[in-house]
Amino acid sequence: MKLRQQQSGMSLLGMLCVAIMIGFFVMCLLKMGPSYFEYLSVKEIMSKVSAEYKSDQTSIADIRRRIANLLNTNQIYGLKPQDVEVFRKEGKTYIDASYEVRIPVMWRIDAMFKFDDLKFEAGRPEPLPPTP
Repeated sequence: MKLRQQQSGMSLLGMLCVAIMIGFFVMCLLKMGPSYFEYLSVKEIMSKVSAEYKSDQTSIADIRRRIANLLNTNQIYGLKPQDVEVFRKEGKTYIDASYEVRIPVMWRIDAMFKFDDLKFEAGRPEPLPPTP
């Protein structure tokens, strides 16, 4: 009795399923990538504005104006300047630029990014640690 050796591999249906999955993930990456890169720009802008703060010279209105100018210059559309909170608490000035982005993926499926690590104390370029 002679055994027949066969090579087996993926069928056409298997390759089609793999191609569909790869295509779905590439589509998601292409739709979600710009929002993530925009978040990185916002984080850099808020860090820059916070580092430029001088308590004796800069007012809250100056901070808001600087944020609006930088968001406009960098063409940031996911965050409006009026959505950024600038406030004083216990003698310190804080900048809170936390926001969410909802991206339609397909049909009724949406992806949602929550960028809540954009809280800065004016005068310090690094964000505040998250509060539990």
